[in-house]
Amino acid sequence: MFTLTSPSPQAAQARAAGFAASFAAGVSIPVGDTPQGIALTPSGARAYVANRGSNTVSVIDTATNTVTATIPTGAAPTFVAIGPDGTRAYVTINADGLLSVIETATNAIVADVAVAGASVVAASPDGTRVYVSGQPTNAVSVIDTATNTVTATVPVGDAPIGVAITPDGTRVYVACLASNAVSVIDTATNTTTDTIPVGILPILLTVAPDGAHVYVTNVGDSTVSVIDTVANTVTATIGVSAQPRLTTVSPDGKHAYVANAEPDTVSVIDTATNAVVENIDFGDGPTVIAFAPDGTHAYVTNSVAGTVGVLATTVIPDQGSTAGGATVTLTGHHLANATAVRFGTAQGVITANTDTSLTAITPAGSGAVPVTVTTAGGTGTLGQFYYRPVPVLTGISPAAGPLAGSDQEIVITGRNLDGAIDVYFGPTRAVIQRVSDTQLNSPSGPRRLRRQAGSPSPWSPPAAVPKACPTPTSTRLPSPVSAPPRDRPPVAPR
Repeated sequence: MFTLTSPSPQAAQARAAGFAASFAAGVSIPVGDTPQGIALTPSGARAYVANRGSNTVSVIDTATNTVTATIPTGAAPTFVAIGPDGTRAYVTINADGLLSVIETATNAIVADVAVAGASVVAASPDGTRVYVSGQPTNAVSVIDTATNTVTATVPVGDAPIGVAITPDGTRVYVACLASNAVSVIDTATNTTTDTIPVGILPILLTVAPDGAHVYVTNVGDSTVSVIDTVANTVTATIGVSAQPRLTTVSPDGKHAYVANAEPDTVSVIDTATNAVVENIDFGDGPTVIAFAPDGTHAYVTNSVAGTVGVLATTVIPDQGSTAGGATVTLTGHHLANATAVRFGTAQGVITANTDTSLTAITPAGSGAVPVTVTTAGGTGTLGQFYYRPVPVLTGISPAAGPLAGSDQEIVITGRNLDGAIDVYFGPTRAVIQRVSDTQLNSPSGPRRLRRQAGSPSPWSPPAAVPKACPTPTSTRLPSPVSAPPRDRPPVAPR
């Protein structure tokens, strides 16, 4: 038996949340080849993008959504962090084993610091230090930003990649790909004080704005581990789609966004319930997500397309049942005194609001409708909401397989399947690899991958379909965050 579960109240065997919030105003910004890391200046005025395939950093003016500068770098720039004062951008140059320091006033490289296998960089909240993972050395380098020199090297787990710092600057969390664990560094002593088991092949991570949780993307089993930073234990494991990359939390902390490179989607997680509330069709090879400071939109690197897409986050989730009853969070400005919220012409129920956020319950409706909010100052449109019809399932092929699962791809056909979140074979969750309105593809069992000994410094495994048994065959891992080969046309912005 297989099931898909649906937000629609009808007994529909599908959980199909997601109808393409897509690009804000259709914006897709061409940058260099294989863009991966992206970071915004504190003001949000500019975004810096590491183009791994063209050995450049693109600088985007976010007011015009155009590239205003292209900075040549060493080989394979991979990740970007910007200091808290916005005067320096730090870029890992993976193939050359360097951290390049860019002066943002001139967009010139002013220093290069040697860090073997430099993968991910994070800046401390006070701007005095940056932390760089060195994958082949199983260590994190601590760099003094005043002198641009390495002042400490901290041993961590095997194949460290993702690095994130708590808002108070006291701890650094490191995703160690080959250890299936997260190392915790005490920044006062530069020592590893804890090791937290997580999912399979943890690759990237982020700390929530309030510092209470860390969200770890596990590319090997397509999950996100949620770590309680007080206890340093995993309190939830959330299934997402195939080939997840970076998980990023919105500035208000209410939602976490996961870039899924294989099905070209962004999963949206409600951080209060740790449940995926929608999947958004997005670009081609979404990899890293960075939020604008006001939380109304985010910038997503599309590593296959060579673009940065702009994702509207003003209406989340942006879809729900035609019967109504969905809880929706609206993000904007001057919402504290809202008197009405309408979905098309029908009025929703406001349950909570602040100056920048409003929560409402949707009325019944159909099709795509504008979402408007009325205050004493007038009425403004925040985005669109899509009423989804009930999914209809018509078939599954093959209809039988081994009890232990297999690497055979299962094809589920029907209507209104686009944006599906979960597929279950009995009680076992499988991973969505590809999905359209009429077809969904998934392996017949949990996705499992492991790192092959001696494989090159990766951010992710390849797109080969893995074994679904408990002890899978090893899989070669390519260069960091490389996107999987495409076997279908790119998803066009809608």
